[in-house]
Amino acid sequence: MSQSVARALHLLIQLGNRPATLDELAASTGVHKTTVLRLLRTLSDERFTFRDHSNRYHLGSRVFELAAQGTDQREIRRIASPHLAEFNRKYGRTTHLAAMEGDAIVYIDKLESHDQIRMYSRIGLSANLNSTAVAKVILADLPDSELRPIVAAMDFTRRTPNTITTPEEYLRVIETVRAQGWAQDREENEPSINCLGVPVRSASGRVVAAVSVSVPDVVLPFEQVLDLLEPLQAVGERISLDCGYRPQP
Repeated sequence: MSQSVARALHLLIQLGNRPATLDELAASTGVHKTTVLRLLRTLSDERFTFRDHSNRYHLGSRVFELAAQGTDQREIRRIASPHLAEFNRKYGRTTHLAAMEGDAIVYIDKLESHDQIRMYSRIGLSANLNSTAVAKVILADLPDSELRPIVAAMDFTRRTPNTITTPEEYLRVIETVRAQGWAQDREENEPSINCLGVPVRSASGRVVAAVSVSVPDVVLPFEQVLDLLEPLQAVGERISLDCGYRPQP
């Protein structure tokens, strides 16, 4: 498997230099054409490559999509950092910043609570799609044509008694998130942990990240966590403005 991955990466590097035919790619890798063709078919299925009418292979849209997301994430983290720090300093609660990587939602920043209660999340860890507020906020912005395939492939493992475990229920929750503009995780991902998530938008208006606050119910009951929604929304709005977003009047 590692050899196949290495060969696939080499193909992408070669196509990054210039488009190439199957024969040219096989010659550059020193691998039989049937093996190269099998790798290219897999890469093409995932939109990492495509073949034109002249039977030359090119880098596909997924490569550029991931490159743009990587750039956005580094920039968003830098832009968001002072706003997250101010919110965390004022309210003392665990604060996250998450963004989409392919079909995954990944934590790209985290500020710990002041009460020394630590949560499972960490920078670089993927957020569970069916049970976290950040995932719901980001996925709610996708058109149904993109959302539904993700939901169909989603891991609906039950993590607590409150975890959403069916696509139908998840899609109903997404409609609520779209209507109200924010999401909640009410002890769905970790027992006794409540979270609120709000969007961060780019200049295009699309949601490119999510900010969340997480609080154990031994510290605050959910009704009091909701008091943090308005200041959290203000944080999301300030980050969005700094990302170039301008709300329509």
